[in-house]
Amino acid sequence: MYLWIKAFHIMAVVTWFAGLFYLPRLFVYHAMSEDQISRDRFKIMERKLYRGIMTPSMVVAVGLGIWMLILMPQWLQQGWLHAKLALVALLVIYHFLCGAQLRRFASDSNTRSHVFYRWFNEAPVLVLVGAILLVVLKPF
Repeated sequence: MYLWIKAFHIMAVVTWFAGLFYLPRLFVYHAMSEDQISRDRFKIMERKLYRGIMTPSMVVAVGLGIWMLILMPQWLQQGWLHAKLALVALLVIYHFLCGAQLRRFASDSNTRSHVFYRWFNEAPVLVLVGAILLVVLKPF
């Protein structure tokens, strides 16, 4: 049973990260758009990605992660897991920051440039690298 939960957890994490990589890229293009038709199209794409893919994937990934911890409570004694959980908390915060940016774009009140979103887009890469290294290497 545990391996099934782990497999679906990994699938949810991959799907969540795909959205976390793509949504800020949409923000880059949205911030660069100059016509209303493009801005309206980006609003639809961003909303569907955030609400239809990213948020459900986050909920499933976190839920299955909690389920695995219930099945393997001894992991809570290991330092690498504490570090990974801190990264997951940062990722959840980043997810909701994406939601806040989405609402700014939806209300036509974004004031940030495409350059800001290019840098904003890099944050989940750092979390992904850190989380994978922690899970695979279990350094402490």
